[in-house]
Amino acid sequence: MIKTQCCIAGGGPAGIVLGYLLARAGIDVVVLEKHKDFFRDFRGDTIHPSTLTVLHELGLLEDFLQMPHSEVRRLSGNISGETLHIADFSHLPGPGKFLAIIPQWDFLNFLAERGKRFGGFHLLMETEARSAIVDDGRVCGIRAFARGEETNIEADLVVAADGRSSTLRDQIGGEVINIGAPIDALWMRLSKKPGDPQQTFGTIVPGGILVAIDRMDYYQCAFVIKKGAFAEMQRNGLEAFRARVATIAPFLADRVGELQTWDDVKLLTVAVNRLKTWSGPGLLFIGDAAHAMSPVGGVGINLAVQDAVAAANLLTEALRAGVPTEAELARVQQRRERPTRQTQSLQVFLQDRIINRVLDSRGRISVPWFVKLLNVFPILRQIPARVVGLGFRPEHVRTRALHGP
Repeated sequence: MIKTQCCIAGGGPAGIVLGYLLARAGIDVVVLEKHKDFFRDFRGDTIHPSTLTVLHELGLLEDFLQMPHSEVRRLSGNISGETLHIADFSHLPGPGKFLAIIPQWDFLNFLAERGKRFGGFHLLMETEARSAIVDDGRVCGIRAFARGEETNIEADLVVAADGRSSTLRDQIGGEVINIGAPIDALWMRLSKKPGDPQQTFGTIVPGGILVAIDRMDYYQCAFVIKKGAFAEMQRNGLEAFRARVATIAPFLADRVGELQTWDDVKLLTVAVNRLKTWSGPGLLFIGDAAHAMSPVGGVGINLAVQDAVAAANLLTEALRAGVPTEAELARVQQRRERPTRQTQSLQVFLQDRIINRVLDSRGRISVPWFVKLLNVFPILRQIPARVVGLGFRPEHVRTRALHGP
């Protein structure tokens, strides 16, 4: 039996950031991560200005930016051969005036290593949260398995940060509001070569959308498809898929052969949903466990980080005093639900009104009027930059470090 003040299920961005913040403030915290490391490809890699600001407030930004990364200061897209400018981050307040493109495992390892400097930070790898321990209607711990052996963790607060397929959400998460997503995405890795065009947003042609994220020595590519269309694409054969990728992004035509089998193409089933209630006695949901986001805008990591910052700000004193009340836990949802709903509404609008229509189109694509305005009046590019880069309610670190860096 392990006893702690806070047990967090899930070592993704929400769980690691919350664990770091609580341990920094002197709270004893146990973070459970079911894998032996953080290395999983085809996860979100965009660290937005809102998260860069959080790292700056923690005194970590300078060290973080020493790691290999690329910086996107402007977002552009190619629509039927025409380059259009979407967002300009250079005017944002704060230290982060760009998107930092860095593998998610580097971000998580960076925070985990620095979290270990605090005596109250305990990261248990290869330890999977299997179920909540409930006593008289209150969650008081987690039953976990580490390398085949059962481990029980008793905690004043359990936080489910174990993603959209959250085990705890399936067990006792309550009602899920499904908002819907008409698209899925196929992720793949293709090599980068000198002279490749800069890919900061994506390429859009009738019936196809491809985003190539620059990971310095290769591209992580997202091929957007209609929901449920992957099985038909597989029936049509890999060669037809390669040809379609080459048609959308001709500069990749000489390397689509790197996709040797369908194992090189990973399906991301897009979901947009959220829990009706994010908390209960002794239990709090944050990040994708509370609200699954579309990949549109690449905001998933950053919404999860914002949840974690808000939770730490609102619950640190309650944890110091003992067991947080239901009212104290509910304050996290009260703080974060509105920006979550606004972000999801915008994602659904873009999915339904633009992305879905592009995938259905066969003729030349008409550029949306608001995109035309962004290219006629450059100052307007600050609006999407603020929405994408900072979000609807950026959070700031309010907790104090009791010791250590």
